[in-house]
Amino acid sequence: MGTVVTVDIRAPFVEDAVIEAVVEWLHDVDRRFSPFRPESEVTRVGTGELAFQDASSDVQAMFTLADLVRDRSGGAFDPRGHRPDGRPDPTGIVKGWAVDEAAARLRLAGARNFQVVAGGDLVAAGEPEPGEPWRIGIRHPGRADATAAVLGVRDLAVATSGLYERGAHVVDPRTGAAPAGLRSLTVIGPTLAFADAYATAGFVMGEAGLAWVAAEPGFGALAITAADRMVWTELVDRVLLAPREA
Repeated sequence: MGTVVTVDIRAPFVEDAVIEAVVEWLHDVDRRFSPFRPESEVTRVGTGELAFQDASSDVQAMFTLADLVRDRSGGAFDPRGHRPDGRPDPTGIVKGWAVDEAAARLRLAGARNFQVVAGGDLVAAGEPEPGEPWRIGIRHPGRADATAAVLGVRDLAVATSGLYERGAHVVDPRTGAAPAGLRSLTVIGPTLAFADAYATAGFVMGEAGLAWVAAEPGFGALAITAADRMVWTELVDRVLLAPREA
């Protein structure tokens, strides 16, 4: 789906075959879910070639999960309304789910300290070194070579939504316009599937999105506003290592 995935494993290590199986899993997700592949299940559901009830259980589950976030967010996240062609597209939650599953497979194989990073969003498990958290830099939305903050995380997912990477690729499904209240929103939580979707929904909501994310158990948010203020919720405060002026 146009995303580069990186796996960083620290001791205890796993067999190469485990990594290869995880990579194959991610390729399989791409084959079934990519809206850029005409033969994918998601594309075929969107065109009507494949009935929803005939799609695989994973595809049905992702549409259901995306609809759940749509309902929770009051439509700020909508898998059936944010693509220009109007086709249903659950990929806003699929990437996080795929990385969550990749992390689960690594854990089952014995990995305890690792990161799986997909397009800047990630699951961080354990520690890179004993006693040290994974240090996650939050990019400054106005300067590609600068960080606005650094988080120290263990066993957390981190996802960021903003307009600085790919232009106005995020739109408010309720209005069709690009959000204007925030420059970026980073969400931390127990799963990347929800962290990624919540980052998108919260970003669309603007500053009100921080309180909305924080109301979800286990999740927190850090935002850089349109006025270049950095604001964050209580859960982020626990892992914030180096806040800087945004």
